[in-house]
Amino acid sequence: MIENSFNKNILPDNEADRLQALEHYKITDTPSEKSFDSICRLAAKTFGVPISLLSIVDAESVFFKSNIGMGTKKKAYRGDSLCALAILDDQVTVFEDALKEPCLLTNPNVVGDFGLRFYAGAPLITHDGYLIGSLCIIDKQKRTFSQKDRMILEGFAEIAMDQIELRRSSIETIEKLAGAQINIKNAVNELAAVNSKLELKNEELKTVNNKLQKSFDLTKTLNSDLEISEQRLKSFISKAPIAFGILKGENMIIELANDMILKIWGKTSSVIGVPLVEAMPELKDQPYPKLLENVYKSGETFIGDTAYVKMESDGVMRDCYFDFVYEPLKDHQNKTFAIIVIANEVTERISNKLELEELNRQFEIALHAGQLGSYNLNIKTGEMTCSEICKSNYGRLANEKFDFADLIECIEPEFKDMVAEKVSESIANKTQYNAEYLIKWPDGSLHWMSASGLPGCDAEGNVTNMIGVTVDITKRKNYEVQKDDFLSIASHELKTPITSLKATVQLLSKLKSNPEHPIIPKLIDQADKSTDKLSTLVDDLLNMHRISEGKLKLEESHFDLATMIENCCNEVGMTGNHYFKIISDGVATAYGDEQKLEQVVLNFINNAIKYAPQSDEIVISIECETDNFKISVTDQGEGIDPAIQPKLFDRYFRASHDGRKYSGLGLGLYISSEIVTRHGGEIGVISKVGEGSTFWFSIPAKKELL
Repeated sequence: MIENSFNKNILPDNEADRLQALEHYKITDTPSEKSFDSICRLAAKTFGVPISLLSIVDAESVFFKSNIGMGTKKKAYRGDSLCALAILDDQVTVFEDALKEPCLLTNPNVVGDFGLRFYAGAPLITHDGYLIGSLCIIDKQKRTFSQKDRMILEGFAEIAMDQIELRRSSIETIEKLAGAQINIKNAVNELAAVNSKLELKNEELKTVNNKLQKSFDLTKTLNSDLEISEQRLKSFISKAPIAFGILKGENMIIELANDMILKIWGKTSSVIGVPLVEAMPELKDQPYPKLLENVYKSGETFIGDTAYVKMESDGVMRDCYFDFVYEPLKDHQNKTFAIIVIANEVTERISNKLELEELNRQFEIALHAGQLGSYNLNIKTGEMTCSEICKSNYGRLANEKFDFADLIECIEPEFKDMVAEKVSESIANKTQYNAEYLIKWPDGSLHWMSASGLPGCDAEGNVTNMIGVTVDITKRKNYEVQKDDFLSIASHELKTPITSLKATVQLLSKLKSNPEHPIIPKLIDQADKSTDKLSTLVDDLLNMHRISEGKLKLEESHFDLATMIENCCNEVGMTGNHYFKIISDGVATAYGDEQKLEQVVLNFINNAIKYAPQSDEIVISIECETDNFKISVTDQGEGIDPAIQPKLFDRYFRASHDGRKYSGLGLGLYISSEIVTRHGGEIGVISKVGEGSTFWFSIPAKKELL
């Protein structure tokens, strides 16, 4: 039993017979030969690997009959060589990643300084079925090896075994010829010495001649075998699943082109014997003729990686991508006489890559447009890869570390168990995860987060990660709260005039038999006020609905601003200690929806009366500017806190002063803002606490009077 690093028996059951068969080939410990080196070199270039060996497995050693890529090394110990495993199976032995193979974890070639990562070996099988060695390729990088690749490597091994068989036949023929020559020499000496025995010697010569005839027949057979081997090689090249061609001479005449390269070129075998640029004129303005010329003159190999080529097929130019090799063929004087072209079309791979990049770009744009943050959670380690938007949703900077533990830490306590439970349930059931929860940023501010995700699985179906998105829904949550508050307020505000109106109607109903009762006029006035208030509230709700639905239409015409302001003041009337002061710096004929703009002014005036009850004077000014008209309503009230001024024109916002409550739905300024905006104007407020407030809006001065 041979000691080995594979932790398994590496001796075939027929080891003794195998070694006896190997001795017949007289190939162990013999010098390298050009024919075998050529096969290994072609195999290395075909698969793009740095190392290719033709190994002969002896009793204790592995002898390298051909060594491409491993320096001057001639042999290796059988107990450490992977070729010892290749002769255990008549199929190709492949290790795509040696570090994942249990039997190789103690092998010095894998774990040692050499760093072997990839190995594929096709056995050398004799005509009577013995496995005497292998043709293998080796790389220090892990690789994938398809069924097509296995077939190609087996083809190279069959060619190599044919050469070994031919070599053995040649050696046997030479030995037989040498024996025949000795016999002839002895016969000549005997003829010279003993002329009397000529007749007997003639018989011996006939025997020798018969042997020579057999040798001649054997030589003919050998030549025939060589022709068959050559035909097999040509057939293999012709049908090989890789593009292969030979261009001869400085004019790059197509000497050989297999089926695959003709298919890629979109040509037939009629191009054989034609210069490349004549067969494919579309290449004239591309760099490849110049590259071929440089390879021919320099004698140096050129390797192209995903090279772009425009090629004609059925009269249509198409964009193609290739991995290719230009390998010079040299004569005995080391002068290039032809170039081997080996190519592999990767157009589909590149197209898929470009499509994927475009999809990723569109995905990133979509995420950015929707302010969606993306994340990838490693289930085992808890590490998360987050986009910049995802981190910003949690108040983190783009370069900050943010893992699952950090996420759980920032969730408010009442939501932590819910989030952890939903994540665990999603992983266990391999279902989608969705959750909404409250988080606290590092600056102490609170935000609402909506997160979703979907588990990802490995080849065995085990959950390895979760990929998903996050979005800050704080505004939506706040809007929902505002909406709920608004509904409560609207219910209350509508209920008050309805209750009052109902009570008034009930009293009037009781007094209908006494129409002269003195309280009836007061009840009618009260009902009228309740109806006006109810009408105002309903109008606000209808206007808000029209704005939301985009149905707020403007009935535009020319009108006088000063007259419109006076009408507003008359409609409001004098209330308490207030009086109105109108300031105008000229005649102002505006163009717009007078009724809706009047609604804006009335809202400003009513707010001034409501929120500045101690203001004696309310000033309404009209400024006629070059491009617009500006209307302002100024009170001398308590002023407005700067913190809430930006919210005054928001939907549902209701200002409060010193805890006092006011009636209304909080829609007036929002509706006013929408009306002014529809006119193409601007709206705003200027206020300081203790110094009063000025609400203003401006509309464009457009459409000259005819």
